[in-house]
Amino acid sequence: MAFSTYSTASSDISTPRSASPSASIVSARSSHSSVSSKRLSLSLQRRQSALNPMSSVDIAAIEEQMKMAALDGLRGYAQNHYGEIQQYRSTDYVPQSAACGYQVLREPLWNKGLSFTPDERVSKNLTGLIPHAMESVETQVARCMRVINTRQTNIDKYLYLSSLKDQNVDLFYRVLIDNVRELMPLVYTPTIGDVCLQYSTLYTRPEALYISIKQRRSIRTILRNWPYPDPEICVVTDGSRILGLGDLGVNGVGISIGKLALYTGAAGIHPGKTLPIVLDCGTNNESNLKDPFYLGLRARRPSPAVAQEFMDEFMEAVADVYPNMVVQFEDFETEKAFAYLARYRNKYKCFNDDIQGTGAVVLAGYIGAVNLSGVPLEEQRLVFMGAGSAGVGVAKQMVEYYTRRGLSEQAAKEKFWLVDTKGLVTTDRGDKLAEHKKYFARSDNNGHQFRTLEEVIEYVRPSALVGLTATFGVFTESVVRALKASVDAGGSGRRPILFPLSNPLTKAECTFEQAVQWTDGTVIFASGSPFSPFAVKAGDHAVTYWPNQGNNVYVFPGIGLGAILAKVSKITDEMVYIAAASLAESLNAEEIHKGLIYPHIERVRDASVVVAREVMKAARREGVSTLPEEQWIEWEEWGDVALTKYIKGKIYDPFKEKCSL
Repeated sequence: MAFSTYSTASSDISTPRSASPSASIVSARSSHSSVSSKRLSLSLQRRQSALNPMSSVDIAAIEEQMKMAALDGLRGYAQNHYGEIQQYRSTDYVPQSAACGYQVLREPLWNKGLSFTPDERVSKNLTGLIPHAMESVETQVARCMRVINTRQTNIDKYLYLSSLKDQNVDLFYRVLIDNVRELMPLVYTPTIGDVCLQYSTLYTRPEALYISIKQRRSIRTILRNWPYPDPEICVVTDGSRILGLGDLGVNGVGISIGKLALYTGAAGIHPGKTLPIVLDCGTNNESNLKDPFYLGLRARRPSPAVAQEFMDEFMEAVADVYPNMVVQFEDFETEKAFAYLARYRNKYKCFNDDIQGTGAVVLAGYIGAVNLSGVPLEEQRLVFMGAGSAGVGVAKQMVEYYTRRGLSEQAAKEKFWLVDTKGLVTTDRGDKLAEHKKYFARSDNNGHQFRTLEEVIEYVRPSALVGLTATFGVFTESVVRALKASVDAGGSGRRPILFPLSNPLTKAECTFEQAVQWTDGTVIFASGSPFSPFAVKAGDHAVTYWPNQGNNVYVFPGIGLGAILAKVSKITDEMVYIAAASLAESLNAEEIHKGLIYPHIERVRDASVVVAREVMKAARREGVSTLPEEQWIEWEEWGDVALTKYIKGKIYDPFKEKCSL
């Protein structure tokens, strides 16, 4: 029958009005048949389900549970018994003076690659083990940069640099120092965040000390196993709050490794005197616990009391084994960060970069920003988005800035409004405030609660907005324009201060381009991670706006270097504050002319020398330097020139004694 044939290729589209009666009958029969088929299918499924009792069981969930059980090698064992490791022999290392052949080439601190002289090649039995060529340092650095530029991703570039460091430390640091603007984001933030997320997968060789809470009775033994004698500074983390990425467990060791690379690259602390450490207390990160490649303790974190005991044992062991070593705490979760700093700062030579270093570098930028803003000191009001360890640490540093300018502590504190995820931090908000937040909790809000950042800005009318939230985009256009409006209301010629400081870039509160556009180019900007300059066309020419990076690298290397050289017994608040003040004064004429508030990153070593010098002088004034009295008398006679020369003479500068070929 003709009507039973239907071509889908036809351009005629059937509609309810155009459908023929015959077509409708066929459609009705087809529909009835389809319904009958569905009923039959459902009936069949029910019968099959009745015959198969496993049909209602979530097989995938059971398989996941079995997988987790297989990964849990500690299940059923007591978790509060700890043995002590007994090593029966010491490690005998060949001294550098006696090493030859591959003993030299396979020790990264001794290997000089193609910079070995003919005499060294003969005396060290290297003939034939390396190419019969001598190259200048510049050529070797250029080769390395060519390789880096062929890598497609930042992780690949990081892995190449890590491999280079594992083979030739001098060349690695020469490459880093000579190309610091390009390579620092690879060695540290933002790339190091991605490295930490993937550390267990990327792992090929040990680069640190891994101290497990399961071996807490053997911390001294583990410390003594470090192959390089008498380290002068360590960076220690428990991985509980890595950047803005949360609890990464043992994967957080990448932050200790990266940080110490900057102590060397930015301040010249010898790489053989640095010690990265991770305290493996387990992790509450479900992804890590489920990851078959995870290298850490596959257990949840212990109670705060047990973690505190472990930390006490660690600090005691460090002071016993390496009494001259400075300890820098890194990326502990907020409550522990404040508690550990308060507990140990007067007993051991230690500091917390998240609290004190971040505070100092932001304060240094703020000092410069206030000078450029046109807003008088007495009219400055600051809103902080983020009330964690970094936010509170920064705000406290700024309180000291105001007290040193004549304000009482209470008057200085009243210049700050802190905002967290629940809104403005107030004493009557109704929730239990964390201890570190209470210092800045407002009591002058007359019972009114401000739940959003926009509401707080409208209420406070701030001159500065600081972000430490680890939340990308929280500084929206409406927020930034409201900040500008509140500054403009004070009079002409005033500029808003905007510091989105969270790392890495994926956590930045806003971008530099957004800040420029939303403030019509008037913003004084500093970020935690690097942004590129931004050009805006104005008629026949373009105006270039220069970002500032408020990176801790401007401060913590200088604090560490100054503490080491001054042989301090502890690191005081005065030393940290002076680090900030001296950084603010370290800009040169060109940087000031560009409206910058930090030195160019290429001058980070110059800034570190200034910071270290002023930290040493502060240590002397505070009575915590244990250097011989006669040494200080000499410097006090000859001043900064003599002390600066001393510091530069102690700085590691690879190949500095090598002449270019």
